[in-house]
Amino acid sequence: MTVIVTGGAGFIGSNFVFHMLDKHPTYRVVCLDKLTYAGNLSTLAPVMEAPNFRFVRADICDREAVNRLFAEERPDVVVNFAAESHVDRSIEDPGVFLQTNILGTQTLMDACRKYGVARYHQVSTDEVYGDLPLDRPDLFFTETTPLHTSSPYSASKASADLLVLAYHRTYGLPVTISRCSNNYGPYHFPEKLIPLMIANCLHDRPLPVYGKGENVRDWLYVEDHCKAIDLILHNGRVGEVYNVGGHNEMRNIDIVKLICRKLGKPESLITYVTDRKGHDMRYAIDPTKIHTELGWLPETKFEDGIQKTIDWYLENRDWWETIISGEYMHYYEKMYGNR
Repeated sequence: MTVIVTGGAGFIGSNFVFHMLDKHPTYRVVCLDKLTYAGNLSTLAPVMEAPNFRFVRADICDREAVNRLFAEERPDVVVNFAAESHVDRSIEDPGVFLQTNILGTQTLMDACRKYGVARYHQVSTDEVYGDLPLDRPDLFFTETTPLHTSSPYSASKASADLLVLAYHRTYGLPVTISRCSNNYGPYHFPEKLIPLMIANCLHDRPLPVYGKGENVRDWLYVEDHCKAIDLILHNGRVGEVYNVGGHNEMRNIDIVKLICRKLGKPESLITYVTDRKGHDMRYAIDPTKIHTELGWLPETKFEDGIQKTIDWYLENRDWWETIISGEYMHYYEKMYGNR
């Protein structure tokens, strides 16, 4: 089987590449990534020389490049992680989110139709559902929860989801969609909450927390997410949406304080900053469907996952310090430009 993984040099995509190569050693895995600021080729260094792995630098919006790759590889499965995903950046510049997340998805699905791909999987987010009130802990997102987006990012992802389902109904394209809660773990880009707080703690820098830090997120260890997508690809029903949640609801401020304790840093580093525009209060996923149909449950408790994550950042300082310095942007040309 040949699997094209778009956005495979990013956080979740790279972890999925590692998972697939380890779990399915007979599969051929092809990574297509534009290498924007959030895509880091050095992340894939451990597999770059593997005989059943190929890296291609291209934009999913580039129809010619996408069709050329599909013609060369004739993939059986396409898993689309490629997306602009940072809410703050979407508030500053919505256009690039609409381009990549919607039109890029269309380009990929058109190629899937043309080359007879057996499964197209769209990696989405729980943010398409909007948010839940803090005073209703009994409420959860299910696959039938109406889409109610709050940011240009989540609106672009919801639009892509609707387009995927429309391609299934109109053209019969075999699709599946997964909507996940907040991921954390190795190779997480340092602008996101957990790696940002770890990095700032280690440099004794201020820890910026939006508002009062009372926003609640459901945290999912990235390895558990990769296992869920693998299950959906092999056993999921075509045309279906599956919610993938971690059963780990935490307030942002509690996570920041936990990281301070584990790294032996004072809470006086915490700095409260002006809240994000349209900031969602609470996300919480009900993963009953994927558990009932596919037998999936998150395996990693938050207290174990956060410790593994902190340990990884302690042991791999070169990776994230290179990103913070901006040097990683030159990695492609140095290491891969002449191939």
